[in-house]
Amino acid sequence: MQENKGLGFFEKYLTVWVAVCIIVGVAIGQLVPSIPETLSKFEYANVSIPVAILIWLMIYPMMLKIDFSSIVRATKKPKGLIVTCVTNWLIKPFTMYLIAAFFLKVVFSRWIGPDLATDYLAGAVLLGAAPCTAMVFVWSYLTKGDPAYTLVQVAVNDLIILFAFTPIVAFLLGVSNVTVPYDTLILSTILFVVIPLAGGYLTRRNIIKHKSIEYFENIFLKKFDNVTIVGLLLTLVIIFSFQGEIILSNPLHIILIAIPLIIQTFFIFFIAYGWAKIWKLPHDIAAPAGMIGASNFFELAVAVAISLFGLESGAALATVVGVLVEVPVMLTLVRIANSTRHWFQ
Repeated sequence: MQENKGLGFFEKYLTVWVAVCIIVGVAIGQLVPSIPETLSKFEYANVSIPVAILIWLMIYPMMLKIDFSSIVRATKKPKGLIVTCVTNWLIKPFTMYLIAAFFLKVVFSRWIGPDLATDYLAGAVLLGAAPCTAMVFVWSYLTKGDPAYTLVQVAVNDLIILFAFTPIVAFLLGVSNVTVPYDTLILSTILFVVIPLAGGYLTRRNIIKHKSIEYFENIFLKKFDNVTIVGLLLTLVIIFSFQGEIILSNPLHIILIAIPLIIQTFFIFFIAYGWAKIWKLPHDIAAPAGMIGASNFFELAVAVAISLFGLESGAALATVVGVLVEVPVMLTLVRIANSTRHWFQ
């Protein structure tokens, strides 16, 4: 696997860039409303074509890094995979729903109306059902995690997403009294997981076959440096150009949405990290396991929220708030993991 690097310039200040995108997007929506009006015309099956293209730019470079042949080697150390899979798929989506519902519908009910709270809850559910597949490579590197094992954990999560994401989201959104168009949800999963995953696999195999693994890792992959972040930031500008009225009329909602998301992030991290400690896993497996569960595949969550509910929806806004809090919270967890390394053998 390509050697992971630390946080790059864009990743390190991602929260700042997201804040800038909020300002730029809102300004465009208020000062040049013809832009979002024009973009809204380019849709197919509730999917925004411009946003879909940008989201592909986010996801495709991640999929290039997945080497599925390494899954076989992970069978010799299954405990780390068990911690990751159980935490991500049997615990995280449901605790996200409970925590977000409690805060958005109960604690913050005087500030958030019931309909908008349901929309925000839908966005939180989408985040909770999509474990991280990209930035976790950075978190693993910063905690001196085992890079090969981290890759296996991510690859297994990608495979599970194909089968578990749609039914889990549909179930939880159904509990929230949100009508879920299965065809759109499945289409989103195909567009933003299956196709880029297959594209990344075929590209990787073809490049390595005709060039070499060294060329692929040291030259080809570097051509996509910052592509994911740039695609994300441009997507956010478009999203916030549609979200301007909501943000300007309810700026407090950004903070209110962030609170349950942050609580959930810490909660899930300590479940996976503590479980790994009890099972006496090495720190270089325990730390990435906690990071994968704590962080989110927010690109997929944003994509599906837009596809299901539209660019102007509260669900899309909630997923974007997830992007806003991701980096500072995860960097805090990195510091916690590094400071507790002595807990592990």
